[in-house]
Amino acid sequence: MKSYEIYVDEENIDRLDYFISQEIDEVSRTFIQKLIKDGNVLVNGRIRKPSYLPKEGDIILLNLPEPKKLELIPEDIPLDIVYQDEYLAIINKPQDMVVHPAPGNYSHTLVNALLFHLDNLSSINGIIRPGIVHRLDKDTSGLLVVAKTDQAHRFLSDQLKDHRVYREYIALVHGKLKDDEGTINQPIGRDKKDRKKMTVTYENSKEAITHYKVIRRYDKYTLVSVRLETGRTHQIRVHFSHLKHPVVGDPVYSNVKNDFNLDKQLLHARKLGFIHPKDNSEVEFNCNLPEYFQNIIKKLDGRENIDY
Repeated sequence: MKSYEIYVDEENIDRLDYFISQEIDEVSRTFIQKLIKDGNVLVNGRIRKPSYLPKEGDIILLNLPEPKKLELIPEDIPLDIVYQDEYLAIINKPQDMVVHPAPGNYSHTLVNALLFHLDNLSSINGIIRPGIVHRLDKDTSGLLVVAKTDQAHRFLSDQLKDHRVYREYIALVHGKLKDDEGTINQPIGRDKKDRKKMTVTYENSKEAITHYKVIRRYDKYTLVSVRLETGRTHQIRVHFSHLKHPVVGDPVYSNVKNDFNLDKQLLHARKLGFIHPKDNSEVEFNCNLPEYFQNIIKKLDGRENIDY
């Protein structure tokens, strides 16, 4: 265990967690808050809250536990592998599946399934995200590409960075969109009021561009085809919520009730196109809407079959 002793040599106006984060820059403020709550930080031999204001003369002792060795376990989770070769794989991810592990959730993810079904995955993103070039939200279904080699990973990542990957989604949104097609060009950043959410903002934000075309309008909904030019976190969900046409079933960015008792968004990544790292050929992959999505469109359409 690594220990730090900090002597407060002058009056201070910062909280304990912030003060420590300024003194020790190798750990984040969030992690320091956890250390304090776990009793690994003592002020003059006593446990204090993160909000405690250190005083001149205080002696702060911080104990930094050794990091736990992380081992991801391959899991025999069924995967819809649309295509694969020695360079990459195309996965049709189901709704309700997390793409990669995160603290507190190291199992039942797409990565756990990939480790079971595929022999090789790129190592560029480390042990937590092997092979993961880009992500889909947990409750967004559809296509994503997985890299098997580091070379393929870099090649695909460069295309994403340069906006050269074609990504098309199908979404059902609330209300009737006025225009048959359009572009939403609004920057996206963290929501100041809720750091887990994103929002349209011009402060500490990044460019975000979404193109859409109306497929069909209903009494209370619009079915749209959406193409991403950029790939910000929750981009489609945030942009359509900003237009006052949130994605149906979105538990985070919509407070509009839907007729289907959904608590997960009707958003599906149906088309993915890019330049293949093997021979620079253009490739494109498609997948149908999942059955639950199709059934809702059938009800709205009054038709037996759909071809989206």
